[in-house]
Amino acid sequence: MRELVVLGTGSQVASRERSQNGYFLRWDTEGFLFDPGEGTQRQMLYAGVAASSITRLCVTHFHGDHCLGVPGVIQRLSLDNVPHPVHAHYPASGQDYFTRLRYAASFFERAELREEPIEEDGLLSVGPFGQLWARRLEHSIESFGYQLIEPDGLRMLPDQLAQYGVIGPAVGRLQQAGLIEVDGRTVTVDQVTEPRPGQRFAFVMDTRLCDGVFRLADSADLLVIESTYLSSESTLARRFGHLTARQAARVAQECGVRKLVLTHFSQRYTEPERFHEEAAAEFDGEIVVAADLTRISVPSRR
Repeated sequence: MRELVVLGTGSQVASRERSQNGYFLRWDTEGFLFDPGEGTQRQMLYAGVAASSITRLCVTHFHGDHCLGVPGVIQRLSLDNVPHPVHAHYPASGQDYFTRLRYAASFFERAELREEPIEEDGLLSVGPFGQLWARRLEHSIESFGYQLIEPDGLRMLPDQLAQYGVIGPAVGRLQQAGLIEVDGRTVTVDQVTEPRPGQRFAFVMDTRLCDGVFRLADSADLLVIESTYLSSESTLARRFGHLTARQAARVAQECGVRKLVLTHFSQRYTEPERFHEEAAAEFDGEIVVAADLTRISVPSRR
């Protein structure tokens, strides 16, 4: 299963309608928790996301609405005795902040949290999920966005499999070995497959337009991106290091994004449809204006 569980969508402060940030990406057997703001642990309860589902904690920067939920989440990992290591990614320049958050209160630490601070742009980790990258953004303090890239693969073609008589367990053997003998002839995996592009996910929070935004969004199947302001407040967006819905949609259009998720809304706005209208003027793909506790599927593989 690959889906985004939206835990909170408000910027700076919580409101009656929106909690502070929080996003959980379920990616097969991995669980990426991005930017847990205040109240994330409670939102996880409402959304049915168990602490044991988290395998990676990814913080973009150390403004409170993106990290004040870290203490509760980390302590919950130990309370639930999560058996697997959890990797924590965050800007290295905020090490003091992360240490304070991690040990904000007394608790019996049983879970294994592996701190992996980010020094610069680049590849953070490689695993069964693919590759996890970080790209520097442009905000009032150091901030990084995240990109998940699945390697390209192969798609089995049922008609070709039938033509060459590859059925049942033989399909698995062919996938593993690359070739097998069927009725006296050799069948190679190339004869019964076609290329399948790997999926891409991008997470872009507080930033002005910059090169890192476009590099993260490039060919994303699912782009989660801040749109704190509407374009009528573009001057404020630029001053405080944020994007407008129109800018976010333009990025999606230029980068070939398949599904665009707008989030991190200023509390000044009470009509979410205005964000959709503004984005639709720039982007002709699927647009989701995120709301708390919604679930958004990653588009199916091409």
